[in-house]
Amino acid sequence: MSAMVEVRSVHKSFGPLGVLKGVDLQVRTGEVAVVLGPSGSGKSTLLRTINHLEKVDSGWISVNGALIGYRRSGDRLHELRERDILKQRTRIGFVFQNFHLFPHLTVLENITEAPVSALRRPKAEAVRTAERLLDRVGLADRAGAYPKQLSGGQQQRVAIARALALEPELLLFDEPTSALDPELVGEVLDVIRDVADQGTTMIVVTHEIGFAREVADTVVFMDGGRIVEQGPPGEVLDRPRHERTRAFLAKVL
Repeated sequence: MSAMVEVRSVHKSFGPLGVLKGVDLQVRTGEVAVVLGPSGSGKSTLLRTINHLEKVDSGWISVNGALIGYRRSGDRLHELRERDILKQRTRIGFVFQNFHLFPHLTVLENITEAPVSALRRPKAEAVRTAERLLDRVGLADRAGAYPKQLSGGQQQRVAIARALALEPELLLFDEPTSALDPELVGEVLDVIRDVADQGTTMIVVTHEIGFAREVADTVVFMDGGRIVEQGPPGEVLDRPRHERTRAFLAKVL
């Protein structure tokens, strides 16, 4: 399979704090990569650079063959105009830890907003797509509800439907269950499993080891801003080679 995501020698610092220190990653089309690691290891920052919500200090990232956030001129990279960056983001769905739904819009309106405003799709078409996606995530009866009327698990399922409404080439999940009560985690993971089963290319930052074992094609372990180890779940989770990976798994399994 061809590479959907290429991350090459990416560095990112916030002031004197180095958060990403030469990250290299490849995710193939249709693959699910699950990123594990302790807090502060750079997992969320890596996702945000893939969507150009954070600019890289050096290195480069491409999605489906296109540089993200930049154009190349000779040996130099020049940042794209904001409207071109926003256009790129419509191809990369992002599901945040804390849902990020618009509180003043209904569930249906949250899902149709971007397709209508960013992709200029007809309202009727966007509504039909939203209704189909709500049915897919088990919330067909909550189209007229507002976010505050939903549980955390329901809000996250709406956020997933909203991301899918743009028909993205790539889906990024940043700890999608960490803000949920334990009894709500399963319903969100079930939806993410369903999305993975449809062949969507995904990068999922999570602490859910069971999910990683079941769904991931590749497990990536990060620590200290670097990828320490990566490979199939059976290798990284059951036979980790690096001592830091073994120590982390001993605490969370």
